[in-house]
Amino acid sequence: MKKKECPSCAMDVDAKADYCPVCGYEFPQQSKITQWIVIILVIFLLYLWMR
Repeated sequence: MKKKECPSCAMDVDAKADYCPVCGYEFPQQSKITQWIVIILVIFLLYLWMR
């Protein structure tokens, strides 16, 4: 099972967890559209840099 570290209490929690069961920290949710915009922007910037 994949784990991620809670930035608030440094405990390892399940990678799919929405919040930390120890301290209650809510992990920020990143939307799919934001991820695609970032990917496209990075590809575009790499294209411009390579020209």
